[in-house]
Amino acid sequence: MRNFIFLALIIFTFSAKASTVDSLDVPSAIMNKAYKAAVVLPASYAKNQASYPVLYLLHGGGGHFRDWLTQTPDKNLVKNLADKYNLIIVMPEGETFGWYLDSPFDPNNKFETYITKEVIQKIDATYRTVKSNKGRVITGLSMGGHGAMYLSTRHPDLFGAAGTMSGAMDMNYTKFKVNADFSKSLKERFEKLLGTSDVSNEVFLKNSIVNMVDLIKKNAMPIIIDCGVDDFLIEANRELHSRLLYAGVAHDYTEHPGAHTWPYWENSLPYHVLFFHNILKKNGVTVE
Repeated sequence: MRNFIFLALIIFTFSAKASTVDSLDVPSAIMNKAYKAAVVLPASYAKNQASYPVLYLLHGGGGHFRDWLTQTPDKNLVKNLADKYNLIIVMPEGETFGWYLDSPFDPNNKFETYITKEVIQKIDATYRTVKSNKGRVITGLSMGGHGAMYLSTRHPDLFGAAGTMSGAMDMNYTKFKVNADFSKSLKERFEKLLGTSDVSNEVFLKNSIVNMVDLIKKNAMPIIIDCGVDDFLIEANRELHSRLLYAGVAHDYTEHPGAHTWPYWENSLPYHVLFFHNILKKNGVTVE
């Protein structure tokens, strides 16, 4: 009996300190459907009435909103980071190959509007959040890295800092170091998304992060970029880094050992969250 009570106390103590995960329905008027988002609330959220900063954490091109909770080797990674830094972490749906932009060709792919005008408003209406760009940051992996940079660059009024892990910084898929079958699949998917597979078309050029350096410079937003040295997207990240350096844009850039894999992103995310924590602390919006 004594052992049972002791075990129950351990379980209660652990659960009392652990973050919680909500699965939230976020309707989209522009796409006339509803998607889910995963929301991690730190354990401290239930113990006070403070407003919390929010990290928007985006998934990659072949994934969905729960990836960051289910695909990392450590399944508690995101929850532990939310607890450690007293941060709400939101993982919205971006659909397979949605690219977090408003497709000029596919009316069912309007994810820029969805994230910036529907998801953020739903999160701010549902939870105690810091409702300004001082308390809102964004990052993601691969396609989500593109999305984080794309959305923050085009909407600096919404985000105070941005990051990208193994990000697709150039939409010119012919530069990706991938095999012929993957390249063919990319061509077909881009044609469906953008209405063309011609990488010289303006739609590819104007939506690629490597061509947004002037706007990034104008925004002067804190940025963190990293990529694995064996990643098929490494050259595009190096190109963005070089263009930012040439333009005199301050940013944090790192190359780590690794490829386009979940172990790499598991290692990368804590660096991003620490970077954001320091920014949020300077902005005076952290919860101690």
